[in-house]
Amino acid sequence: MIYRSNAKEAAPGMRKYSKEWFLLGVLLILIAIMSFLSPDKFLSFDNLQSMAFQLPEFGIIALAMMAVILTGGINLSVTAATSLSGILAAFILAGFNAAGVNILITIPVAIVVALITAIVCGAINGLAISYIGVSPILVTLATMTLFEGISLKFTKGDAISGFPEKYYYFGNGTILDVPVPLIIFVMVIVIAIILLEHTPWGFKVHMLGYNPKATALSGIDTKKVLFKVYLFSALLGSIAAIIMTSRYNSAKVDYGSSYLFQSLTAVVLGGSDVTGGYGKVMGTVIAVAILQVTSSGLNIFGINRNITDIITGAILILVLASHYINIHYLQYQRLKKSIKQKKDII
Repeated sequence: MIYRSNAKEAAPGMRKYSKEWFLLGVLLILIAIMSFLSPDKFLSFDNLQSMAFQLPEFGIIALAMMAVILTGGINLSVTAATSLSGILAAFILAGFNAAGVNILITIPVAIVVALITAIVCGAINGLAISYIGVSPILVTLATMTLFEGISLKFTKGDAISGFPEKYYYFGNGTILDVPVPLIIFVMVIVIAIILLEHTPWGFKVHMLGYNPKATALSGIDTKKVLFKVYLFSALLGSIAAIIMTSRYNSAKVDYGSSYLFQSLTAVVLGGSDVTGGYGKVMGTVIAVAILQVTSSGLNIFGINRNITDIITGAILILVLASHYINIHYLQYQRLKKSIKQKKDII
């Protein structure tokens, strides 16, 4: 526990904003480079709108991952739960649409089914982790397999389609040329900032990640707080599922699967402490934008998708390595200071 507190006590006056401003600078430099190398393609309306449509689902899943990372845990099942939510909603959409049910009933029912599915998935993770005490990585690895298995059982590996035409609007519509998914994403960002950074529950989430034992001793119901975090994470995933199924006009088991480690990379790159206790919503959002701009730029230059994955993996390794080195450097500095103080006393 010592190394965790050392890392989090470092530079208290600067930590609050420095990472977000640094990331914003990186994003602006990256945009400038891409714009200089390929102004006709990168700055084209089609490319910018394409990024605006792709970014929200990735960003929402990243925020779902971030909420769990704040507690010192991890949610490997986030994309599997997202996919399952979308698939069950898709069955309602396709079935009701084929039966001629009014869209005013079909679409709301499908959305409710997606949300309920997310609640069940989140509750399974939350109960096993917070009340039974099983390791988050083991639980979510198991539920990832469980949710994927259920999805395959329902779909047989095929895509589900045949949705009402109006449902297409959630993932592909625009309001004054602004993509609807982007508007939804902004709303999710605002909600996440309020809940995680400006409410008693959000404060407890950070405390839980910072020092679980001290949080429990202070009288906070840590099990309840942790349980709600996994519910919140799953609910965010269901919103991403609604956007994805609408954007692709279908649902399939592997939709969104690539976002699992991309979201983890975004959270870590965004400055969240992998041991828990610290993380900013805007840091994660900016990191998502950095990864999206990088992916879009490489795609414009005709670079293979596998290279993009390699770059994402390399970024994750570098950020984790720098975090590890920083922790031990701070620990060394504190130990050195302590030894010096003892010598002065002697």
